[in-house]
Parts: sequence; C-alpha cells; structure tokens
Amino acid sequence: MRNSIFRLTWVAAFLLVATGTWAQSSDGNNGSFTLPSLLIIVAIAVLVYLYQKSDNVLALETREGGKKSPRTRSLARSKVPSYVNGGPVKLLKKGYDILLEGEPSKEVQVATDVRTFAVQPGNFPGLSPIPKVLVEAGAEVKAGDPLFFDKNRPEVQYVAPVSGEVVAVNRGTKRSIAEVVILADKDIKYRQLDAPDYGKCSREELVSFLQANGAWPFIRQRPFNVLADAQDVPVNIFISTFDSAPLAPDLNLVVAGREAAFQEGLNVLNKLTSGKVILGLDARGTEAPSSAFTQAANADKYWFQGKHPVGNVGVQIHHIAPINNSDKVWTLGVQDVITLGAMFSERRFNAERVVALTGAELKQPKYVRTYLGASLTELLKDNLASDHVRIISGDVLSGDQKNQDSYLNFYDDQVTVIKEGDYFEAFGWLTPSEMRPTVSRTFRNFLFPNRRYKADTNTHGEKRAFVVTGQYEDFLPMDIYPQHLMKAILVNDFEKIEGLGIYELVEEDVALCEFACTSKQPLQKILRQGLEMVHEQG
Repeated sequence: MRNSIFRLTWVAAFLLVATGTWAQSSDGNNGSFTLPSLLIIVAIAVLVYLYQKSDNVLALETREGGKKSPRTRSLARSKVPSYVNGGPVKLLKKGYDILLEGEPSKEVQVATDVRTFAVQPGNFPGLSPIPKVLVEAGAEVKAGDPLFFDKNRPEVQYVAPVSGEVVAVNRGTKRSIAEVVILADKDIKYRQLDAPDYGKCSREELVSFLQANGAWPFIRQRPFNVLADAQDVPVNIFISTFDSAPLAPDLNLVVAGREAAFQEGLNVLNKLTSGKVILGLDARGTEAPSSAFTQAANADKYWFQGKHPVGNVGVQIHHIAPINNSDKVWTLGVQDVITLGAMFSERRFNAERVVALTGAELKQPKYVRTYLGASLTELLKDNLASDHVRIISGDVLSGDQKNQDSYLNFYDDQVTVIKEGDYFEAFGWLTPSEMRPTVSRTFRNFLFPNRRYKADTNTHGEKRAFVVTGQYEDFLPMDIYPQHLMKAILVNDFEKIEGLGIYELVEEDVALCEFACTSKQPLQKILRQGLEMVHEQG
C-alpha cells in the first residue's frame, strides 16, 4: 500500500510539472487548470490513505475479537471458484506463469516402442556414488527385484521398475555407478509382494516392508530434500496434486483410472506420520480437479490460487505449516503415491508412469504411458523437429539437461525439448527482436498476457556482478528474502543462512528467481551448496 501512495505522489508531481509548464506557455488564462488537478490528485491520495488505515483497523479489531475476517483488499482478489465449496483457500499474489509453445494433447498413448529402462543412483540425494550392486549384465529380473542398495543404509532397496534382462551396469566418473539398464520384457512380470495389513501392523513393520521392496526412495524429507530417515516421524506428509511449472503434466489426467491406488497410498501414509497427510489442491481453473483429489479420505485439503510456483509443494508447506530445523516433513508426488498404494492393493511394485512429452521442438507433444526411468531415445524416436535441441528431464526451470542416450530421472514425469540457444545476440534488448519468455517490461510481452512463446536456452547475457535488485521477492511467494540468503551462502555466514529461512527451500522453489535474475546467478546451485553445508553441520 505504501508503494501505491508513493506511485501516486510521483504521478502528482509529474502532472503538476506538466500542467505548470503548459500554463506558463499559454496566454495566462489556462493557469487555473493547475489547482483543480492538484485537488483531484490530493483527494485520490487521501482516499487511498483512508482505505489503508480502515483496512488495518478492521484486521486489528477482528484479531482482538478472536475472529478471522478477510481484509478489505482481499475482496479485490481473484474470485474463488464455486467448486472450492468453502474449503480453506490460499491466494498467492507473487509469482509468474511462463507460457510456452509445445503443450501436449489431452490423450494418453501407450509407448509400446519403449523397451529400455534404467535406475540411476545419481537421482537420489545423499546416496553413495558407489552403491552395492546386486545384479550384473545378463541377469534376469522381475519388476520389484532389488538392483542395489546404499552401503550406509542397507535396509533401503532400490528395485527394478520392469522385468527383463540387465543389459548394462554403466559407470561414471571415479567408477561411480551411473545407471543399471534393463531391456524390458514385452509382458512385464512382477515379483509378488507379501504386503502386511497396514491397519493392524506396527509402524516399524510397515516401514521395514517399504524399505525392503522399493517404496522408500519415493519419500523425500525436508529440510534438505533428502531420502527420508525411518527413525524420524514426520510432523506432516505433503502432496501437491498439481504442477504449475511451464508445460507441466496435468495430474488430473495422470490419476485417471488409478484413483483406488492413490487412495490406498494415502491410507498407508497416514500410518507413518504423527500429524496429517495434506493435499494441495488447484483452485486456478474453471473446472474442479479430479475427484480422486477433492474426495480423498484420510487427508486434509487446502486450495491454492496464484501463479507459479504455486504448485510447488515447498510453497504449499510454507503457507500451511512452515517448517524449521527441528521439524521433519515428508513429501511425495502423485504418481509416487499411486505406486505406493499399488503395493498393497495389487501386491506388486507397479512403476507405471504417465509422462508428458512437451516443447516446441517436438513434432507431436503428447502424453505417453510407460515406466520409471524410460529411455529418452525411445521416448522421442521420430518426434524431434530438428537435431539442434536441448533435451530436459523435467521442466525448463528446474529440470536436468540430458542427451538422447540418457534416461528419464526417477522423480520426473515430464520431458521438455527446446531449441539450443548457442547464438550471439548483438546489443540485446537495445534492438527490436522477436518476443520471448521474459519477466521484463523492456519487451512488449506484457501487452499479450495469454500468448505462448517459443523458448530456447540462450541466457541473453553473461554472469554479472551480484547486485541487490529486490526482484527475487516478486517471484517467491514466501516470507523469505532470497537474495540476502544467496549472498549469505556465498560468504558461508552460517547463522545468517539459518535465520534467513534456508530450511524451507529446495532448488525448484528458487528456479523462477533464477530465470528472472538480472545478474544471471546460478541460484539453484548456490542453494544446494548452502543446503549441503547446513546439513553437514547437523
């Protein structure tokens, strides 16, 4: 509100100068125009001031009375859809939606040509780079058979997503295990699971079953976004039922036909927490989300409305039950919950995934049904518009760069293909150019808020001095000062890092800030550096 008054003051000053100059250049009879103009501007400023004061008084009175009442300014916010039906709604003002070409058609095709899959130890934060591998090339495995485990946590097994022949155990730098590759059978065979009755067994028995049969890697723990520690009982378990990242998959489409397995997964998760299982629901559209989400039992539900990163589970945690260094919170994705539930309802490790193939450099963006760790070569076969492209496992903001011989990351259900931007742009924004995805009003994009753009990987500038611009705060809907936090990480100021809220953040939360950064700083890399430093300190 202070910013509004500040802007009005500048407008008033500008009009006074303009009208005064116009009056002096006239014949003297028009000078009287200045006084009415000034009175109108002063009246507007007074009304804005009174509006602010009355709003604050209203909030104070309702708080003292022990009641909750929306502020006057909240009445001007976006309308809450009728399907919310009185549920708790979080309306977020900050953020930015990046609209890109290459949205997939709303039809799921079975990817019958995809036969090669891999589990990649590098996908699991904290896992030893050289785990104990239990299979070798030529071995036959069923879906759910153990492939490797961490020598520091041997109870947690990492299992095969499909049945077939192990065709390679590829190594990376310093003989680390890069991937265990499986050539899948035409008809997937599953290891039958002896799942306990989660309604009657102890928490310890349930945890042991999940660790031994491949479900535990789906559960990530915050702070730090690492593999969950079975010794910690989470205060809550959070699941975001929508993704707001560019070209992100529609999770309502993903859950269709798997509603029962999703509900079973929620039931299991309830046995693992001392608090609640909490779902973040999408209140942005004209149509209600899937009934699998809105009618889910054994879960608290909160609605969210706003721009990206509103779909990030970290943002939702911040607005529901913020965490600190003493809290432990677990998170899962929707398809992870489905696989977890299928272990009890189907008695098998069913790693089926609906993957969105997106981006303007695809001939046919689409949804495909496949399995965890699918080969990108086979997923994208005969579908690339050109050879000069960047393949990304995940979205354009926080995904990983891949080559065509790589595999889909364990936690990803999206592949994005965009043009490689390895060209030089003379004079940058000084010269007229084609509109592009940007938050800057230097370009005319803001005149076309619903237009979609063709993105490439060009950063349109080199890394620069890390100056304090205050722009990050417009794109992170949290009560955190990300720029100050990043600077504290760079100088290893441990106390300031803790005080500035690092426990609530992971890389995807600052990805939009990195996109908007004038200084071209690698904020996600800096944040991970800080998270690892704090984690090592215990």
